[in-house]
Amino acid sequence: MANRVPLIAGNWKMNLDHQQAIALVQKLSWTLKDADHDYKTTEVVVFPPFTDIRSVQTLMDADKLELGLGAQDLSKFDSGAYTGEISGAFLSKLDVKYVLVGHSERRQYHSEGDDVIQAKTAAAFRHGLVPVICVGETLEELETEGQSAVPIRQTLAALAGHDNIGEFVIAYEPVWAIGTGKVATAEEAAAVCGKIREALAAELGEAVAQSTRILYGGSVKANNVAGFLRSTEVDGVLVGGASLDAEEFSGIARFLKHIAL
Repeated sequence: MANRVPLIAGNWKMNLDHQQAIALVQKLSWTLKDADHDYKTTEVVVFPPFTDIRSVQTLMDADKLELGLGAQDLSKFDSGAYTGEISGAFLSKLDVKYVLVGHSERRQYHSEGDDVIQAKTAAAFRHGLVPVICVGETLEELETEGQSAVPIRQTLAALAGHDNIGEFVIAYEPVWAIGTGKVATAEEAAAVCGKIREALAAELGEAVAQSTRILYGGSVKANNVAGFLRSTEVDGVLVGGASLDAEEFSGIARFLKHIAL
């Protein structure tokens, strides 16, 4: 992973109210502390629902927890008559550092296309947030276009046309592997992440490509994470359901203890 600090990100999706969120974050923090987790060598970030963010942020601040905080989405608008939307300005006021952009569920259920993802990425940059840009192919796209064409196209579309590109993260999530129990092999994940990095180098320069963290997501568990992260091309994981279990997510975050096995 060169000098890139691995990132372990937990997307809670639409799960846990604010009281349950507090309990999970406390347990996760205690579990990692008991295991002497070093956050400088592996960053750990949780992405709660919007209604939980203030409670989690208050807990992290009061107890000086080293966990990072992310949001699951943001609006492409900064303010105005956009009922139900959440501005990046609001998130930055709550010490949110990361925000998911273009998750496959947003693309599928909310019909978010490349233009929307590009606008949301721009909004994240405007408000000093780090967009975690989610890319990946469906089973049909895999069969017709291969495994890297769609992720590369989505990555470059999200990053096109920005005057000021800040820090960003790419999360490669093959749609066919999300919540299905199917998992891309470690070799397949590494190959796609490597192709994305090559595309970034060609478009934005080698320095940007080498500093950008590229994650893998899709049915990641504590018992398979080390295989993915043995590759220098994969800089972390975006975890779904397993992030709702403090013990399991802690095991994923402590992948370095198993990577030599």
